[in-house]
Amino acid sequence: MNAYAVIDIGGTAIKYGCATEEGQFLEKASCPTQVGEGGIPEKVIAIVQNMASRHALAGVAIDTAGIVRPGEDGEIVFAGEATFPGYSGTKLGRLVREAVHLPVFVENDVNAAALGEAWLGAARGASSAFMITVGTNLGGCFVQQGRIWHGASFSAGEIGYLRLHNEKRILEDVASTRAMIREAAFSHNMSPSEITGEMVFDWAREGDEEAMASIEELACNLGEGLAAVCCLLNPEVIVLGGGVMAQHEILGPLLEKRLEQLVMPAMRAKTRLAFAALGNDAGMLGALCALLEQEKINKNKAICTRPRADGLVFSVRLCMMG
Repeated sequence: MNAYAVIDIGGTAIKYGCATEEGQFLEKASCPTQVGEGGIPEKVIAIVQNMASRHALAGVAIDTAGIVRPGEDGEIVFAGEATFPGYSGTKLGRLVREAVHLPVFVENDVNAAALGEAWLGAARGASSAFMITVGTNLGGCFVQQGRIWHGASFSAGEIGYLRLHNEKRILEDVASTRAMIREAAFSHNMSPSEITGEMVFDWAREGDEEAMASIEELACNLGEGLAAVCCLLNPEVIVLGGGVMAQHEILGPLLEKRLEQLVMPAMRAKTRLAFAALGNDAGMLGALCALLEQEKINKNKAICTRPRADGLVFSVRLCMMG
């Protein structure tokens, strides 16, 4: 049974663990993302080396915030300088691979979460899925037949930047947890820093009409983004993730109703809403799934490329595509 280091790099914490190729965790832990002079690569390398002292590792799967050129070199194409100073341009996968001498695969965190949910979570068995994560910002990813659609510059699925009709704002300005908290704070004459999303839902359950109105506004705006997903991608399932989606008993009916208003029945008939099932493990499991797929591709290339008697290399192109 092979064991893999799986690592999730977020703005405040690095979550990590050791998992089998079936996605079962042997251990899990976390540490602050804040690092010293060595930066994130050095911290990841230290995590892997420490884990390797307890497990015979077969590879390293990493998901991280930022726009990522996925693969073994795992280049961070772009990351916000305020949260990740100096991270853009880092070839994270290459640095880790050269230090620990193991196969490494790096993927964007939302993409990895979507793949994890498609592999072992809420979209398991679906031929296509779009995942949206709702938090301070909005993230998204489309998965078809178990493969992530990355786009030409590795930024496909960024639904938070969708421009609204007749609006100067983008979707995440009005459909994020941040937007809901802002509206609730205004109606209660409070500062947004004094309120959490959980508080807004608690108030609504207690009959607070203004809190409920801010939740309904969130669902109304988010529904517009989901309607666009239905029309453009027609996925079998839309997976809703992020901390606020734990409130699915309230948000679920509101979002279903909004989609009924915005999407013609024939276009919505085969698309269902589902709430993320893997929690904080989704990104790590998705990165592992991507690593296992890459290993399979590499193995097929090795099998389908062999020396011929005349010393030339014979390649079976079909196998390499497999």
